[in-house]
Amino acid sequence: MPKIPVFLLIPILFALQGCGYHVGEIKPTPMRRITTIAVNTFKNKTLLPRLESQTADAVVKQFQQDGTYRIESTDQADAVVEGTIVSVERLPMRVFSSNVLQTSEFELTLKVSYRVIDRITGAVLMEGIAIGVTPFFSEGDLVNSDLVTNQNMNYPIAAQRMAEKLVSKVSEGW
Repeated sequence: MPKIPVFLLIPILFALQGCGYHVGEIKPTPMRRITTIAVNTFKNKTLLPRLESQTADAVVKQFQQDGTYRIESTDQADAVVEGTIVSVERLPMRVFSSNVLQTSEFELTLKVSYRVIDRITGAVLMEGIAIGVTPFFSEGDLVNSDLVTNQNMNYPIAAQRMAEKLVSKVSEGW
């Protein structure tokens, strides 16, 4: 086995030193001292029932997945997220080729306004609007098709997409 000269090993060692480099946290300026966050149950301005905790739960899960802030109870967190479900809209996107008066695909749009409040000072650190959109198909050719049930089944997807945008804004500023 051939021996490698020492003068060749030194540049290799210096090159390998940089392999452990990683970018630190890049929080928005108002959130720079925040390490823990709480998410309150959202308010609901729509007529659709039981969306409040489901929406807040999607935001909590997204914060946990993101990892920038640790989730805590409201009395222990540095900041609190308050949200309001502003609207849930179902828009027609595509019709059946056999019946142009019947919609085959819809788009579900969830719009939420949110505020991040410093728990100690009560100051609003961030606020904005997050929107989640998901397409879904109706089963219009079936006798027992239920559009409301289809919409309710797809609501968690719209909530997840909204949560991704909200958490991205709070964690990264964009």
